[in-house]
Amino acid sequence: MITVFDNLDTLYKKAADTFVELSEKAIQKHDKFVVALSGGSSPKAIFNLLATEEYSQKINWGKIYFFWVDERWVSLNDEKSNAKMTFEALFDKVPVNKDHIFPMYKDGVEPENYAKEYEQEIKNILGEEGIFDFILLGMGEDGHTASLFPGEAILDEKEKWVDAYYLKPQEMFRITLTAPIINKAENILVVAFGESKKHALNEVLNGEYNPKLYPLQLIERKEGFQFFTDEKAKG
Repeated sequence: MITVFDNLDTLYKKAADTFVELSEKAIQKHDKFVVALSGGSSPKAIFNLLATEEYSQKINWGKIYFFWVDERWVSLNDEKSNAKMTFEALFDKVPVNKDHIFPMYKDGVEPENYAKEYEQEIKNILGEEGIFDFILLGMGEDGHTASLFPGEAILDEKEKWVDAYYLKPQEMFRITLTAPIINKAENILVVAFGESKKHALNEVLNGEYNPKLYPLQLIERKEGFQFFTDEKAKG
């Protein structure tokens, strides 16, 4: 389902409401809420909202398990770290269980090896089925989501849930959930807006199926899938 918002404040509020609603349903169903979060400016705005008293008091933080969708392979105190941003915007302000937080980085480990460890961490919480209750995604101007970038071999991954690779254009390693594990999720919310996303968004939603060029097309639009955007992007 695609929802087009008139302004970003309304979009962020609806995203925060969605998080609250899904957390209540999951905790009622199986006594935990397991999520994978994205980095970037729009998730940060959502996290800031969730940290406010209005929202934080509605959430049973101790029963939420937090993973990440993807990460730059940088230390947790690096300004480029998605985890650092999430701690500053959300975790440091609400009563989360720190043992339920699984950053996509570990000192002294090669990223490819940590991808295997991270997959096991997911299995420890979700079992062999690996069904997240909620995954929050964004979309880049090139149509990428998570660290699934156009033309990269990881787009063909069918077995691994987590993988890491060297992204030459950025000259750095990235670690990411793969399309197979993302598509297993009970609920997926993609947030992408602004004039700069208009071309890619149109191709993803209305163009020919070409995920090598527009990787967000790998994510299945099924029940539980939502896409929040604005007039500038949707056109």
